[in-house]
Amino acid sequence: MIFHMSLRSNPVLRRTYLTVWRAWRSWKSRLHLSTLYASPGTGPGPLDKSEEPEKPPHTPVMLKEVLHYLDIQQGQVVLDMTFGGGGHTKAILNMVPEVTVLAVDRDPTAISLAEQLGKQHSGRVKPLLGRFSELETLLSDIKPGSIDAVLLDAGCSSMQMDQAERGFSLSKDGPLDMRMDGDRYPDMPCAADAVNTLDQQALASILTAYGEERHARKIASAIVEARRVNPITRTQQLASVVAGAFPAAVLYARKDRLHRPAHVATKTFQALRIFVNDELNELHAGLCAARTALRPGGRLCVITFHSLEDRLVKRFLQGEDLSNLDQYHFSPRKKGTGKGKSGDEKRGRENLYWLPLRKKVIMAEKEDVKENPRGRSAKLRAALRR
Repeated sequence: MIFHMSLRSNPVLRRTYLTVWRAWRSWKSRLHLSTLYASPGTGPGPLDKSEEPEKPPHTPVMLKEVLHYLDIQQGQVVLDMTFGGGGHTKAILNMVPEVTVLAVDRDPTAISLAEQLGKQHSGRVKPLLGRFSELETLLSDIKPGSIDAVLLDAGCSSMQMDQAERGFSLSKDGPLDMRMDGDRYPDMPCAADAVNTLDQQALASILTAYGEERHARKIASAIVEARRVNPITRTQQLASVVAGAFPAAVLYARKDRLHRPAHVATKTFQALRIFVNDELNELHAGLCAARTALRPGGRLCVITFHSLEDRLVKRFLQGEDLSNLDQYHFSPRKKGTGKGKSGDEKRGRENLYWLPLRKKVIMAEKEDVKENPRGRSAKLRAALRR
C-alpha cells in the first residue's frame, strides 16, 4: 500500500480506520464489561507474593549508542521519557555524576524503582508518573526549551514482558491484561476486554493496522469462534486460539532478526498491546513534548522496536504534519511517492525543528544483540533541536 495515503482518497483505509477508532470510543465507554465474564483466578489480580521474580530489570538497549548521541555534560538536565527498569538512567548517572534526570513512566512499578534510584543518588532523579500525553502537566514546573537531552524508549519494557501477571508475553501464561499503566486506572479496559467484546471486523482492523498481520481476518474469525465457547482471559489461551487457525507446520514458520522461530501469534499480541495503550498517539504526544522541552542545541534519541513506531518517528523528524495521526497508515512508502512536494519544500520542512545527527537509522550491533536478544529489533534515531 502507498504510505501516507489520506483516508479520504482511499475508501479501504477509510473503512479500516473508522472501524478501529469507532471501536476504540465504544470500547472505552463500556468499562464495566469485564465483570460480565470475569471468574476467580482468571482476571487481573495482585501478584502472588510467593512467586519468585523471573528476571532482574532488563539490560538497557543500545546503551553505548544512546550515551554517544546524547553527549551529556556535567550539570545538564536530562528527560528520560520511559524510565522502565532504569538501565539508561543508571548509566547516565554513573557517567555524568552531576546530571539531573527527570524520569517519566506510566507504569507505577517503574516509578517505584525511580524513587529508589533517586534516594541512592541524592535526589538527582525526579520521578514523574504519567503518560506522554500528560507531559505538559508533569513538566509544568520546567521552563519550555530548558531541557538539554531527551531519551524516548518506546514500547513496553523487558521488565513488563518478564512478569507473567502483566499479560504482555505469549510465552508466559497470565491474565490477558497488557495495560502499561498497571492498576493506575482500574476501570481501563484491558486486552481481554478487546478480545471478548469487539466484533470480528474491528478485531481484524486492529490486527491489520497495528500488527501488520496478513492473516488478520482468519485470526479474528478464530477469536470470535473461540470466545463463543469460553471467554478468552489468559495469554496462552489466546496464543492457542491464534495457533489453532493455522496448520501445525506454520506455527513457527516466521523468523525474527536472529533467524529464530517466531510464534504465529506474535503480531496479534503486538497489535492488541498497541491498541489497548493507544501507543502510536502517545508516541506522537511524547515527540511533541520533547520538541517543546528541548533547548536549541539539545539532543533527542528515540529507540523504537517495530516498524510502525520507527516510521512515525522518522516522519516526525522530517517535519511531516502528524496532528491527525488516525488519518495516516504507516506502511512503507513506495519509491517515487512524495505527495507532490518538491525537494526544496521537503528540505525546508525537515530543517524547521530538527537536524539529524545521523541520516540513516542506527541499528543494534550484532554482538549486543547476542547478549541482549530483545534488542534485535531496536532502532535508534538521533537529532539536534534547532
